Amino acid sequence: MLPSLLRPLTAGGPVSPPRPHGKSFIHRSELKQAKRIVVKLGSAVVTRGDECGLALGRLASIVEQVAMLQNQGREMMIVTSGAVAFGKQRLRHEILLSQSVRQALHSGQNQLKDMSVPVLEARACAAAGQSGLMALYEAMFTQYSICTAQILVTNLDFHDEQKRRNLNSTLHELLRMNIVPIINTNDAVVPPPVPSSDLQGVNVISIKDNDSLAARLAVEMKVDLLIALSDVQGLYDRPPGVDDAKLIDIFYPGDQQSITYGTKSRVGIGGMEAKVKAALWALQGGTSVIIANGTDPKVTGHVITDIVEGKKVGTFFSEVKPAGPTVEQQAEMARHAGRSLASLLPEQRTEIICCLAELLTEKKDEILTANKRDMEMATSSGRFSQALINRLSLSSSKLNSLAIGLRQLAVSSRDSVGRVLRKTRVANNLDLEQITVPIGVLLVIFESRPDCLPQVAALAIASGNALLLKGGKEASNTNKILHQLTQEALSVHGVSDAVQLVSTREEVEDLCRLDTMIDLIIPRGSSQLVRDIQRAAKGVPVLGHSEGVCHVYVDSEAAIDKAIDVVRDSKCDYPAACNAMETVLIHRDLLRTPVFDQIIDMLRTEQVKIHAGPRFASYLTFSPSEVKSLRTEYGDLECCMEVVDSLQDAVDHIHRYGSSHTDVIVTENEETAEQFLQQVDSACVFWNCSSRFADGYRFGLGAEVGISTARIHARGPVGLEGLLTTKWVLRGEGHTVADFSEQGSMKYLHENIPLPQGVFS
Repeated sequence: MLPSLLRPLTAGGPVSPPRPHGKSFIHRSELKQAKRIVVKLGSAVVTRGDECGLALGRLASIVEQVAMLQNQGREMMIVTSGAVAFGKQRLRHEILLSQSVRQALHSGQNQLKDMSVPVLEARACAAAGQSGLMALYEAMFTQYSICTAQILVTNLDFHDEQKRRNLNSTLHELLRMNIVPIINTNDAVVPPPVPSSDLQGVNVISIKDNDSLAARLAVEMKVDLLIALSDVQGLYDRPPGVDDAKLIDIFYPGDQQSITYGTKSRVGIGGMEAKVKAALWALQGGTSVIIANGTDPKVTGHVITDIVEGKKVGTFFSEVKPAGPTVEQQAEMARHAGRSLASLLPEQRTEIICCLAELLTEKKDEILTANKRDMEMATSSGRFSQALINRLSLSSSKLNSLAIGLRQLAVSSRDSVGRVLRKTRVANNLDLEQITVPIGVLLVIFESRPDCLPQVAALAIASGNALLLKGGKEASNTNKILHQLTQEALSVHGVSDAVQLVSTREEVEDLCRLDTMIDLIIPRGSSQLVRDIQRAAKGVPVLGHSEGVCHVYVDSEAAIDKAIDVVRDSKCDYPAACNAMETVLIHRDLLRTPVFDQIIDMLRTEQVKIHAGPRFASYLTFSPSEVKSLRTEYGDLECCMEVVDSLQDAVDHIHRYGSSHTDVIVTENEETAEQFLQQVDSACVFWNCSSRFADGYRFGLGAEVGISTARIHARGPVGLEGLLTTKWVLRGEGHTVADFSEQGSMKYLHENIPLPQGVFS
């Protein structure tokens, strides 16, 4: 009996029922719905670099992915090359062996002359290699309890109606029995390829190579997705080796004229032009197509599963072209306009920010109406926590505070870009300057908090940086109008494209991979979002913090009124904020004292749920619920309470369980306070004041892009200075390094030149 005749339900979960065929998927995210999938393995994917034999490790990885998808309940088919290469290896071995035997018999000696292998005819190689190739697939899939079946086809099998029906029936029966069909052209008898003159209509396509075979099979079997693996990342606008060749993320049927094709791959009889024509033919027939790299060792182990999960891999063929630009085009537009923004006079950038502040006030009613729609949709969906909904909310007072902060920033930022930090006389008439310049293109990804958009936009404008914004869907209406107002302000000086709002269905992970277009990523949201971005970002620095586990340590010499006020404000002013207190540390000597009792009473009055730390719980007969983790960021009216023996104990606790964000001491002992401020290694350390002061606006920065717990570039609330870098400018008069050699006529001076206040390059 054949194994696995019944489709299992695995950890991957059942796949949704087959969708009606006839329309291809519009977005990559829909590929998760694909049930029937063809994976086409090109010759360059299956064969080794020497073209004699198979790339076994690569093939095993591909088989593992196909088996995983099959065991999720999908219907997988493979169109494979490789028979010729496998046969060439076998025949070459046989010929060499035969020659060596004949030579030995002829000469009577063991010494053999140099032997040459004749050119092997491809059809003979295919005939010799087909059985071995199939045996290899059979052995590999058996490891996953999956049965395979071999099918060899030619043009006649599709053009003869009876043969076509027989083929269709056989494939459907194999799929019904949970068997993976392994399909190949019958290269032992197939005629030589001819030009692809018939790849024009939907009804006719000749089987000239495995690209056309996969396309014809996909349409014939009403396949949802065709994955064509090759030896390039996907489709480029020009040959991949050419300078400035760009990988095309999404290809539309009307874009053929914009492509310049190169030569075909080292093996196989197709080429990228043949792949594109076959892909478009399949697309017209209702099958979605992706061309991707199946040879890159960095991605081969997950390329197929990544595609099915909707990740941005290879080139996706789509019939529906979106109305707006792609995110890559937006990044290019932002960079171009950002350079113009950076070249504006400081007064002009100030004018843009002030204009935005005025628009926030003038358009207040429209903003709040849009925000109300978002709030209603978020609440009715039932998918969002109360803390997230609180962050989503805007009010008149919030907008007024935003406008005030922007005006403050406009005044304070005039002397930022182009400021000379140091000046050195390297030698006579050779002066060096270090000046501040924009970083480039910023990508800010934020959840909920739409008030983040004008803050970050103003900081980008002030620092001369281009900006890509990706907000959460839950705030789409609010973000849209705030972005429109931002572009309206930018248009005052003709740089409206410098700030772009990404509204396409782009996955955050895909945005983080735009390493050639993005210079800095700034996440604003949950700790999970920040961690996901830090993992996904490859080659692009990430500015931010993953968690806000902030502490308030109430020392044995704390004043009652200060302790109560600081703890209350730190926890209750805005519990969802990253600078809200999550753990209150109580000195052991305060237990069962008025200070301790009043802190407990205040928290209960404010309806704060207390979770007892292990030491605190040990002191109590009936304690609150014991904390699950001392590293928890609650983001709500909840906190952990723990007992410590000393200042050093409190510092050690913070270093062990904190997130290096903001930590506070409440004490009347100045020496104890100074020790705390010096020893605690956090971005912000406070004495007798609320943790909620850890904010760019409250620090006088005007606005902030977030709070960083990193130890390089920027730390704490990141305002304007954190969005600038430097460059070195050297001015000479024909100086050469040779002038300063032992035989040269010049000597280095390296004299620091004093800078008057407010010097600009």
